[in-house]
Amino acid sequence: MKQDEVDEYVQRSLQLIETSPQMDEQNTKVRLVQPFLELLGWDLYSTEVELEYTIPMASGSTHVDYALLVGDSPVVFVEAKPVRSDLTNSEVRQLKSYMRQELDVDWGILTNGREFEVLTKGRQTKNGEEVSVVRFDLEDLTENPGVLDLLSKESIRSGKADEIAEQVAQTNRVIRSLIEKEQEVAEAVSRTVESEVGEFPMDLDEQSQEFVQSLVSALREQRRFVSENPPSEPDDPPVNSPTGTNNPDILEPIKNHVAGKISRQEIEGDADAKVAVFPTKESGLPFLMENEGWGFVRVGSEFDYVAMYVTGDVREVRYFAKVKELIEPDEAGLERDPRDYKDGAKIAEDKMVIKFKSGSLHELEDAIPFETKYPQGLRYTTLGKLREAETTDDLF
Repeated sequence: MKQDEVDEYVQRSLQLIETSPQMDEQNTKVRLVQPFLELLGWDLYSTEVELEYTIPMASGSTHVDYALLVGDSPVVFVEAKPVRSDLTNSEVRQLKSYMRQELDVDWGILTNGREFEVLTKGRQTKNGEEVSVVRFDLEDLTENPGVLDLLSKESIRSGKADEIAEQVAQTNRVIRSLIEKEQEVAEAVSRTVESEVGEFPMDLDEQSQEFVQSLVSALREQRRFVSENPPSEPDDPPVNSPTGTNNPDILEPIKNHVAGKISRQEIEGDADAKVAVFPTKESGLPFLMENEGWGFVRVGSEFDYVAMYVTGDVREVRYFAKVKELIEPDEAGLERDPRDYKDGAKIAEDKMVIKFKSGSLHELEDAIPFETKYPQGLRYTTLGKLREAETTDDLF
């Protein structure tokens, strides 16, 4: 996101709000919200943005102001309110209910042009409840444009937004823990300092408590504006390598059941055979390699093969395997306790582990690169399409 474009948008919007502080909803949409969507890279004059999108509800149907689409599927809902009003908890709950009705909609934006609240379906909760990721004001964007990385079309489509949201979720967990255990952590800090330096020339308990409180404040500030990870140092391993990494979120695989590399044309099977395509972050690859399988998933139909799209900086369909069976997690003989895996929190009663046929897990020599479409959740394709695809757009 170019700083000058962000600055121009902010200044223009602030001037409009100053001259028309009682702007109604329709003018707020045209003057403030639609330029915001364009800033994020969404083309309002194409089929990727649909106005007044119809949402089926139990009592009939309703409409959301904007639906942002990848292919034919909405992935982001945007609800706009007049600039003269404040965002309310009731409006947040309304947007959450809209998101709940559409399987592929993982993101929601509620805004009045002055304030913005971003919602996502929580990946750390058992049922994927909608949670607030970040809230910011228009003026904040001048000094902290990084928050827009979370919402840009490129980030949403490539899966980068999921990783950024997970960073925010992790920060939230740390903040809650520090608040709940403030006294305990402060006492531990005091003991450590005392044991290392001896007598301290001021009230150590008070200073330790202030330290914990300052840490919480710093984390809250970081949570407000999360951008992409800083670039690797020259001596770091490649970002697309699941092993030998300094990233503490990526486990070192105990075993590696990847049988080697294979070209897509070498894969044997009927062209009409069904292939389940799953997305995974790099942090999910140790599960794949160690267990020669994939979990924890909920599936609605049978399929013959599994392909794995790696998100983040990789952005390609990179792994392929033949399915042996679906099995309960506690019967799958996993190399680690399920809770030790990064996605262990996703286990639910009706989620399974897909076990692959021994020796069938391969890395694709000719991986399928991302273009504009990628599987935000389970998507199906055929073996024929997978063999011939030039980009991910050819799969679905």
